[in-house]
Parts: sequence; C-alpha cells; structure tokens
Amino acid sequence: MVTSVNRSEFDDLGLSLPKTAQKQQLGQEEFLNLMMTQLKNQDPFKPMESGEFLGQLAQFGTVQGLAGLQNSFNSLASSLVSNQALQAASLVGRSALVASNKAMLAGGGVVEGAVDVPATTGNVKIEIRDSAGQVVRNLELGSQNAGLVRFEWDGVTNDGEPAPAGTYTVAATYQRDKGSEAADTFVAAPIDSVLFSSNGFAVQLRGLGEVPFSTVREIRNPTASIPETVSN
Repeated sequence: MVTSVNRSEFDDLGLSLPKTAQKQQLGQEEFLNLMMTQLKNQDPFKPMESGEFLGQLAQFGTVQGLAGLQNSFNSLASSLVSNQALQAASLVGRSALVASNKAMLAGGGVVEGAVDVPATTGNVKIEIRDSAGQVVRNLELGSQNAGLVRFEWDGVTNDGEPAPAGTYTVAATYQRDKGSEAADTFVAAPIDSVLFSSNGFAVQLRGLGEVPFSTVREIRNPTASIPETVSN
C-alpha cells in the first residue's frame, strides 16, 4: 500500500523544490506582450483608442529613459570621484594656507602666514606666544591695504635667541579709528596626506592636524616664493 505524502512533509525534510522568485518589475517585453493581449481581447464594439496605447508606450519609454539617465549619472559621479582622488593625491608635499591661530615651528625652521586685514590701516601687529602664553616675538608690519598681508617669523625671539621647536599661537591686530581690533590669521603648513570621506576630502597638515579642504585658502609648492596676493 502506498501512502501519499503531502507537500508540507517534504518542506519539513528540506526536500521541497525551490520556489521561483517572482519578478518584481515589468520589463519592456512583458509590457509589449500585455499590450498585444489587450488588443486581441478588446471589445470590437468599444475598441480602445490608439492614443491611449501610445500614451502607455510613451510613459514606459520615459521610465526606461530615466533609468538609463540615472545609470549614466551614477557612472559620471564615480568617474568624477576617481578623478578628484587622483588630483587630491598630487597635493601631498605641497604647502597649504589655512585659517588658524596655531603654528608649528620646526627646529631651525620658519613660520609663514598671513593676516586678513578688513580695511586699510596704519599699523598691523602680530604677537607670537608660546604654549605658556608668554609673548616670544612681536612683528610690526606697519601700514597695509585691505586684504591678506603676508608675514614670516624666522624663529628668533625678541631677545635674539632661537625659539625652541613646538606649537605657537599667532594673534594679529590692526589699527582702527577707535583703537586696535583683532584680525584673522592664516598659517602655511605642509600637506602630509589627503583623507577621503562621503562628505568630500580633507588634508592632514603638519602640526595643525586634519582640516576640511574647503578651508584651504591657497596651495603652493614648498619652494615657491610667497605671492603678493591670494585669490579666493
């Protein structure tokens, strides 16, 4: 005597046939087959207007076109990211000018930077302080026009002695009618590496750490002389 076995018993034993995955999207071939089926089975006394079919076909073509356009944009975005990465890699070893009040002085080295003067002034001054907050050097830049004013500290203190290597604070002021006011400072530092993320990329500056690339005011070769002006 043969005992029938139902499908659930096969399922319990793991012997059931795999279920065919249902297609979730209607492809172009399926759409055309469906349209031909509608034509064959339409009421001859109430035929569908050709414009309705053409409208459906146009809608399908639009959807297909948008999908293709999206794929093209994705490919373009990937290409731009790769190109940006290659260009950013060439920045390593160059010098970047960024907004900062911290500067790293290497042994026997110099500190280069700039002061953003909002208006023409009669006197621009810079104070350089050590980690204890003590002023080690005063720089007098004199009368300056509005814009970026370049400066360079040779690493020598007011006493004429070489300052030890380390991190220093740079503070700048400019003269106004009612007295002196603080000005923004920029410091130049070598680019040691480039970091990538979903929000763009950043640069790792020696002695200053990681900063967004959007904050970089200028990039130049380390051997190039300091230009007179900087474009935004």
